[in-house]
Amino acid sequence: MRTHANFTAAELRRFERLLLEERHDAFLAKGRMDETLSGVLDARNSGTDDDEHDPDGPTLTMEWSRMSGVHSELVAKSAAIDRALARIHEGTYGLCVRRGELISRERLVARPAAELCIDCAREIEAGAR
Repeated sequence: MRTHANFTAAELRRFERLLLEERHDAFLAKGRMDETLSGVLDARNSGTDDDEHDPDGPTLTMEWSRMSGVHSELVAKSAAIDRALARIHEGTYGLCVRRGELISRERLVARPAAELCIDCAREIEAGAR
């Protein structure tokens, strides 16, 4: 099996730094979202807000739903970053986890946590429609 898609040690360190920066940013964003979700939950549970009848804005339930979705995306992004970091250490970074094909450098620069080559990503996306 090929390893590291023929990246140099310097390239792998660069990707690792990018991934660590992204993980840090996701961690901070998730922390902010945790606080916001907690505030919305407190407001929903306080019983003092009659937000269901407020014609001027979204309901607390709608906000909770939207923010929960963003929170879930941040959790998934963090997990994908952790898997990419593990692939660097295992020697399989830059290889499609589905077919073992090389993931283009351009794709990895744009999405350092990419697990799939562009062809596999497109196939999966097309199947999800």
